[in-house]
Amino acid sequence: MDTALPIQRLSQDVISLIAAGEVIDSLAAVVRELSENALDADATRIAIHLWPEVWRVRVTDNGRGMDRANLEQAATAHSTSKIRTCDDLSKIQSLGFRGEALHSLAQLSQLEIRSRKTGDVGWRVTYGSEGLVVDLEEVAIAPGTVVTADHLFARLPNRRQILPAVAQQLRQVQQTVQQLALCHPHVTWQVGHTDRDWFTLWPGATAKTVLPQILRDVTSHDLAQVSLEAEELGCDQGQLELLVGLPDRCHRRRPDWVRVAINGRTVTAPVLVQSMIHNFRRTLPRDRYPVCFLHLRVPAAQVDWNRNPAKSEIYLQDMEGWCDRIALAIEKALRLSNLAHEAHTQRTQQLFKTAEATASYGATDQNFPSQLKAVAQVQNTYIVAEHSGGLCLVEQHIAHERVIYEQIKTQWQTVPMEPAIILSQLRPRQVEQLRRLSLDVDPFGENLWAIRHVPAPLADRDDCAEALLELSLGSDVDAAMVATACRTAIRNGTPLDLETMQKLLDNWQRTQSPRTCPHGRPICLTLEESSLSRYFRRHWVIGKSHGLKP
Repeated sequence: MDTALPIQRLSQDVISLIAAGEVIDSLAAVVRELSENALDADATRIAIHLWPEVWRVRVTDNGRGMDRANLEQAATAHSTSKIRTCDDLSKIQSLGFRGEALHSLAQLSQLEIRSRKTGDVGWRVTYGSEGLVVDLEEVAIAPGTVVTADHLFARLPNRRQILPAVAQQLRQVQQTVQQLALCHPHVTWQVGHTDRDWFTLWPGATAKTVLPQILRDVTSHDLAQVSLEAEELGCDQGQLELLVGLPDRCHRRRPDWVRVAINGRTVTAPVLVQSMIHNFRRTLPRDRYPVCFLHLRVPAAQVDWNRNPAKSEIYLQDMEGWCDRIALAIEKALRLSNLAHEAHTQRTQQLFKTAEATASYGATDQNFPSQLKAVAQVQNTYIVAEHSGGLCLVEQHIAHERVIYEQIKTQWQTVPMEPAIILSQLRPRQVEQLRRLSLDVDPFGENLWAIRHVPAPLADRDDCAEALLELSLGSDVDAAMVATACRTAIRNGTPLDLETMQKLLDNWQRTQSPRTCPHGRPICLTLEESSLSRYFRRHWVIGKSHGLKP
């Protein structure tokens, strides 16, 4: 618990400016609020114990602790040591500041706090439903604070009935602790469940130590990390810390590990998340997403935390500038990883040179095979085709992407969309980009825009909103066409019958640039019959091939 200043009740002027809403609405919310209080008190070890069957949560920390006077005031409504005046709301430095968490816990549970400041005696206090002291006694306790909330939501039995199942609530607690640990890697986190150890996250200098403990299939060697100070970022104040998974070995099927934190707290920031995904688009396979943790430290005056009771939705000044800085950081992280793996890269380049030389990988279009016949599909990704001079291996997604791109390019069409697609928190640059693509973009409320026309290939797709976000981040109309073609093309991993494969091959061979996809990736790997003959040594005489001497 934080006691840098004495705990006092906020004035009515300040209370009226604070975002109202339920603070404690789950076990995870209890853990979040009590852990944030511990972090505000400079704790370096936080132990969390859960007894979900009896609705009990206990959080123990080794922070600064509280004296008797602060303990007596701690659970009353709108009481906090974090802020004092209305002006303080515009420069929040702490994780907690509203003075609501402990009061809400007192209303929803049987609340007990034990705490001791270094050099002082320890106290145990129990509170009534209004946050007033019911019992107080001196106790022996190590410096720090222990908060126990027992029989949670007992006074609101209907609330318990609509809460998620225990397993889901425990998963939410786990995610909450993981997010806090990434933001505060110097802290040891110990979590127990029903009198047993559940998991521990050990401390380190940076989030690079913590993430492999959370994602078990990721090692520190799979990660690259950069830290940019204000001078490198081109701003007066601020710091950017970026932890990324190396694209050649660390990516996911969903964007569930593209995370953003600001000043020590994980937040919902769709624009920054989309910016990170966009900047990895040329380094990851299609339909794969990066592992990426971004932590921005910005001046308190540039962030408005007072928008949501959970403090997960915020307003950040200069959003467009931060997106540009994120792009710089990602480029630097990937460049550093390339230098660190120079030997591996050299071996890979040599492998590609050999493949090009033996398989006519770099042949001119005049030598490009024609009249391909589909034979089979490998790993639901590659089409095996034969021609008069040998074999071809064609990647189905990017071949189809080339076909669609050239079709779109001949006639860029948009169609009406009913109901309209609603996008949030678009930057002016994104709105302008969508309008350049002949899409109708109308304001639809605070930070909301309605898109009433969409590119024809995207109209019937379930992921149309995500596709429009991608288009808004493009640089020109051609880039938008490429993105639309890529999203619409047959995905790798899709089984195809011979008839469908043959139709795709026929359409692809009729394109103007069949060698590469619109992104520049090679579509076809050709193996000439003469190369096959040499490999299997069919030119040997029968005696020599059987090891016989003449």
